[in-house]
Amino acid sequence: YYGSVDATPLFLAAAAEYFDWTGDRACIAALWPALEAAAGWCLRELERYGGVIAYARESAAGLENQGWKDSHDAIRWPDGRLAEPPIALVEVQAYALAGLRAFARLAALRGEPAAEAEAAAERLAAIIEERFGDDSLGYALCLERARMPVPTPASNAGHLLWLGEPQPARAAAFADRAFQSDLFSGWGVRTLASSVAGYNPLGYHTGSVWPHDNAILLAGLRRQGFDDLARALGDAFIEAALAFPAGRIPELYCGDPRELRLVPTPYPVASRPQAWSAASLPFVLTTLLGIRPAGPKALAITRPVLPAMVEWVRLRNLRFGGAAIDLAFRRGAAGVAVEVEGVRGEAAVVLTDRWPR
Repeated sequence: YYGSVDATPLFLAAAAEYFDWTGDRACIAALWPALEAAAGWCLRELERYGGVIAYARESAAGLENQGWKDSHDAIRWPDGRLAEPPIALVEVQAYALAGLRAFARLAALRGEPAAEAEAAAERLAAIIEERFGDDSLGYALCLERARMPVPTPASNAGHLLWLGEPQPARAAAFADRAFQSDLFSGWGVRTLASSVAGYNPLGYHTGSVWPHDNAILLAGLRRQGFDDLARALGDAFIEAALAFPAGRIPELYCGDPRELRLVPTPYPVASRPQAWSAASLPFVLTTLLGIRPAGPKALAITRPVLPAMVEWVRLRNLRFGGAAIDLAFRRGAAGVAVEVEGVRGEAAVVLTDRWPR
């Protein structure tokens, strides 16, 4: 998809995530030429735009916005003005940071050089804090013309909590801001705050709620230690999902406040099914349960949380490396208890208070 500025760094992050779960070196070897090309693209784009990855369409037929919020009016100032290109989205910088670090880690496994990627990742981590940091929002939505921060309250910085390395105070500022009433609808975090000029609860990316966006934001909250907020968002997410026929989560739904209706207002032409919306429910549950790889043969369970309406969960044949694991989670007076009911193959299940990096 040539209208996407973020697919390339996400490909790098996804390759490392796949390897962490499977240990499949043969797949990484087969993908290596593509992974090298993706890392090279990231490095060139960072150099092209002064240390950030940005976009500006080069054809009148191209998309004006090339992040996941790709409608023409998605990226705007608080007063409603549209941001001017080149636009450097905050979440794309997080993807690039994670992607370059993932590439360096995979390169080390293969004995390949990756000093340039490692150095670029360190420079980018500093730039994110210097140019995007915002005391009230946590992080700006984007840089206009690749240099001017746009301080618009939106969901984008939640992706930075998921894949980036935010300063704790700024992560806390974003977490607090995301749950204020102009961003949190009661059914999820809106794409754009209702306090922004141009907000529309029926807008595609200007006030609607997207399940995949909220699933990623929830993962960011868990990774940064905001478990109570993650639980609140998970409860809202699951309640919204169950309100749709057959539990089929749509591409998006409207950002109307929850007190207006007993169920989320459907978006009239939302895709049902859609892959990333369908994937968001198991991702939310796995994230709440705290299940993450922590090493080649170690599966971590970190501070497990159960949704309010769920008393127990059993997982069967959870595949990790070459092993299959059975787990049970039950709510108790002291919190959520975990029982390892079976391990087939070589793997250790480790309980931890720290989210694996």
